[in-house]
Amino acid sequence: MKKLKTMLIMGLTLLMLLPAAVNAAPYKTYTYSPEKEFLTSPDVYVPDVYVDSKYIGLETPFDNPRDLFVAPDEKVYIADAENNRILVLTRYYKFDFEIKTFVNDYGVPDTFANPAGVFVNEKNIYVCDSDNNRIVLFDLEGNFVKIIPEPESSLFEEGEIYKPVACAVDQYGRIFVISSTTYQGVMVISDEGEFYGFIGAQNDTLSPLQKLLRRFQTKEQRAKTEEVTSKELNNISIDKDNFIYITTSALEDADLEAQIDSKESATSPVKKLNASGNDVMKRNGEFAPSGEVKTLNTATAEIKGASKLVDVAIGPTGTWSIIDQKRSKVFTYDDGGNLLFAFGDMGTQEGNISELKAITYQGSKMLLLDSANDTITVYRRTEYGDLLINALQNDIDRLYDRATDDWTEILKRNINYSIAYLQLGKASARSANYDEAMAYFRRILDTTEYSAAYKEVRTEWGAKFFWIIPVVIVAVFVAIVKFFGYAGKVNRRAALKIGRKSLKEEILYAFHILFHPFDGFWDLKHEKRGSVKSAFIILFATVIAFFYRSVGTAYIHAPKDAATLTILGSISAVVIPLLLWVIANWCFTTLFEGEGSLKDIFVASCYSLTPLPIIMIPTVLLSHVILEDEKGILTLLYALAFIWMGLLLVFGMMTTHDYSMGKNIFACIITVIGMAVIMFIAILFSTLMAKIVSFISNIVIELSYRM
Repeated sequence: MKKLKTMLIMGLTLLMLLPAAVNAAPYKTYTYSPEKEFLTSPDVYVPDVYVDSKYIGLETPFDNPRDLFVAPDEKVYIADAENNRILVLTRYYKFDFEIKTFVNDYGVPDTFANPAGVFVNEKNIYVCDSDNNRIVLFDLEGNFVKIIPEPESSLFEEGEIYKPVACAVDQYGRIFVISSTTYQGVMVISDEGEFYGFIGAQNDTLSPLQKLLRRFQTKEQRAKTEEVTSKELNNISIDKDNFIYITTSALEDADLEAQIDSKESATSPVKKLNASGNDVMKRNGEFAPSGEVKTLNTATAEIKGASKLVDVAIGPTGTWSIIDQKRSKVFTYDDGGNLLFAFGDMGTQEGNISELKAITYQGSKMLLLDSANDTITVYRRTEYGDLLINALQNDIDRLYDRATDDWTEILKRNINYSIAYLQLGKASARSANYDEAMAYFRRILDTTEYSAAYKEVRTEWGAKFFWIIPVVIVAVFVAIVKFFGYAGKVNRRAALKIGRKSLKEEILYAFHILFHPFDGFWDLKHEKRGSVKSAFIILFATVIAFFYRSVGTAYIHAPKDAATLTILGSISAVVIPLLLWVIANWCFTTLFEGEGSLKDIFVASCYSLTPLPIIMIPTVLLSHVILEDEKGILTLLYALAFIWMGLLLVFGMMTTHDYSMGKNIFACIITVIGMAVIMFIAILFSTLMAKIVSFISNIVIELSYRM
């Protein structure tokens, strides 16, 4: 007993000596795998300070805050919409002063009406006085300077209301304004209200049918269509190089979810604009920068659909963040559009946000505004976050040795971190260690960088063994000529042979059909040059070719994991369409005076498959020396195989049934329709049978409970 007490005391002492876990995050920090699976990572930001009106020291609590901004001197500005004021806090989040009333240009006392946005530079404070339809300019002490008047232009719609909700100012004094009622894009004005134009209009993509209809529309109808397809923006930010970041939440969920994979700029909810208004955002990541990738949140299944982006902020070292109001989450990207980390969740626990409204950075800290609880949560960057920022900065400064050490250390803490593999792969490539670089790139399914590294390997190999290439080409060419010469001899000898042909002669006859389809298929049927056995062998070879294509194609052209593929999938891809074709063709040609039996159709159809294994297998081998930007060669070869097979199938059916070309084409079209009908009936039957089985099993279960 005494020994047990001693051990307990020692254990408690050790626990007291351990550092306490302070400000543990009530959410998960994560990234995404190429398969859209969550990959948890160490926290980059954790809650540090919870700022409410009491903490600030306000007599009148702020209510319905609309915007949050950190000035160059790290003072914090809040657009307190309900109280019609701008709150100015010290860098430590204590009350400094407020801007509530002022004397305007006419010497009349004036106030704000629902101020929605605030921007501060080294000289001035810009307030978006939304319901007063103006921007008001103050100096850094809060003294009124002037009212920037509403811009005027013929580009504005008649009766359009100017309602600024966010603005940003570049180093040349140009003001970029987001008006909540304007769909033409970002307004660019001077501090005198002179209108320069619109940039960055956010448009939906038109469907092909809509584009066709627009050709027949009048100018008025086209203008109306343009108004429908253009969407309002909701927020704006500007970086040190005067690039403009804009967000919108007015796009359709279907368009947003589609562009996650397509990376289409037209339907992107966040853009990076240059001075001309062109979207120059890099979207090099696995998925487009648009917030949540897995749009059905398994943790909170009631939250579905694409992210609702309401703000964007410029972070350190070329990073930038967007916030998803729907899920109260922050998504941070690097300059290349790679997702660095995501975190956050809804709730009232400190660190979670009920209604995320705005985001801004204060040095190494991140500030998030909760408009529902009227609070600001300050997040501090963790040691892991500092390591990540240092790695990014070292890459920018081209201190690659230091960056490599940082990324290696990051991988020790987060083995699933894609960006670390990417940067280490690039570092290995710079050191001409291409095999190691390819291993890193393969780990994250980055075929572009993998292909670039493999190109160097291929060049090096080609320079060393350049003499092998022409030898191999000549040897392959000679082997093909010899083989077809041998097949020709066998086929000529078999043509004179009386009686049943050997299996070898039947299989080699397929090579005669390749180049002589009309007389080939005629002899196949009438001279018994083939059989069901040889047809099955060709079918089996085609299945093997499909399976080999699935598992044997080079990584560059098939980066997904082939281990999930099975031979059953290849059998289904070949056998099911073939059987549907044979059955449907036999059904319809029986009605249209076709002379081919079910056996004849099956044998001819199988022999028509011959180009597939002949071309597919060498093409798969060729894929191992073809780069990503040369994959058009593989596409061309595969297309040639299927076109060749299709022509043989058409000619085979024409000869088998003794049809004219026109009648044969009609029969083939009807056959394809018949295949669709058979599939529909099969699906309908299987669904019905499943319901019958389920019904019977439910009756059995019910009876077992009642007995």
